[in-house]
Amino acid sequence: MTALLEVSSLVVSLGHGLRSTQVLGGVDLAAPRGATVGLVGESGSGKPTIARTILGIHRAQSGSIRFDGVELVGAGRRARARVRRRIQLIPQDPYSSLDPRRTIGHTLAEAIDPVGARVRQHRDRIVEALRSVALDESAMPLYPHEFSGGQRQRIAIARALVTEPELIIADEITSALDVSTQAEILALLGRLRDELQLTMLFISHNLAVVEAGPVKQVFRHPRSGYTRTLLESVPGGPAFHLGSAA
Repeated sequence: MTALLEVSSLVVSLGHGLRSTQVLGGVDLAAPRGATVGLVGESGSGKPTIARTILGIHRAQSGSIRFDGVELVGAGRRARARVRRRIQLIPQDPYSSLDPRRTIGHTLAEAIDPVGARVRQHRDRIVEALRSVALDESAMPLYPHEFSGGQRQRIAIARALVTEPELIIADEITSALDVSTQAEILALLGRLRDELQLTMLFISHNLAVVEAGPVKQVFRHPRSGYTRTLLESVPGGPAFHLGSAA
């Protein structure tokens, strides 16, 4: 499959001058069209930085980020703007990622049109996005605090989908949820990926969550020493189960 997203030799430093610190050094990854790619690492390894650099929030020091053949590193504002709506982020925290002062309808309308944000004008698209995540139009006049954590994460997913993106970056989206709600959100994402033919970059430190994908080869025969260390560090995780079965 052709890669929709290709990251090569990515180096990112944060801070300025003497306070600058290299956060990423030589990152490579590729996300084929229609596939879900898991990005795994321990806390502090720079996973969110990769997402924010792809989105243009952080600037790459060197390396390449190509989306659908378009180079984003060093690209101008207009070139990035044309790509930006085709890439959407589902953030980690369903509590802080939604503006408490805006209704759900206004939040989704703003995602469609950041300048106008007219709910009535975009009503059909908003309702369709909400229905795709098992909510309905009754959610539109309500505010984030009127929903549970799982419902808020569904709204965050709807906000990402309403722009009709091609690439979804899911950044630790189950970490703030209980186990049963995590399973519901993962099942929802799997269904949406298949129905909408989405490409996903799934970021997580939770190996049990990532194992829900087709990654048996990695779990059973890790080639990288870093991967083996990650597997061995999770109590009751894949390495423990596989080791006990040997």
